[in-house]
Amino acid sequence: MSAATPAFIFDMDGTIVDNMAFHTESWLAFFAERGKTYDADTFFRETAGAQGREILRERLGADIPDDEIAVLAQEKDVLYRDMYRPHQRAIDGFENFVTRARADGVKLAVATSAPPANIVFTLDELDLRRHFDAVVGAADVARGKPHPDVFLKAAEKLGANPADCIVFEDAPMGVEAARRAGMRAVVITTTLPAEAFKDFDNVIRVVAHYADLDAGALLAALRGTP
Repeated sequence: MSAATPAFIFDMDGTIVDNMAFHTESWLAFFAERGKTYDADTFFRETAGAQGREILRERLGADIPDDEIAVLAQEKDVLYRDMYRPHQRAIDGFENFVTRARADGVKLAVATSAPPANIVFTLDELDLRRHFDAVVGAADVARGKPHPDVFLKAAEKLGANPADCIVFEDAPMGVEAARRAGMRAVVITTTLPAEAFKDFDNVIRVVAHYADLDAGALLAALRGTP
């Protein structure tokens, strides 16, 4: 790997698209059908960044067979996609931001806890996959966030050292995963306020959307130039 390869790695849900409220709503509806109720804010804080299969095993039982977990996860994700599809769009300024970053020579990746069908739903239905050099999802790593696996896999695919990567995230577990990977992070506050990230020493910017970000300035920060 070359230390000279700058990379921006994007979480997908809540970071490329502002959809986490719909994920939470669909999870709560899914569990309500099974007699389980949760506070929406608490549920989000405890699960954002985890893989669906991890959430299901934690809430329904660790001994559920893998094939049953797969069916349950698919049921929940169909519910989510039906809820979110009428609202789906990229966060303000996202496409302009990644276009500028690519023009500046930055490698781009998606690193998400989403399963393949949800990646297709977002990246292909919105025609966003063309912006990225690599896409890593739940099918590519065994563990979700806060484990660093998905970000490290993305960096490996890009040929970038972790220290030369900036992660874009919306959830504390994702920022923690970036920290464990040795990567700096930019927070997009689609779901939580800036206060939720005050204890992370790897956060370098907190913004509401990409229109507030300068790709060139972030690249200069990676390179250590003024």
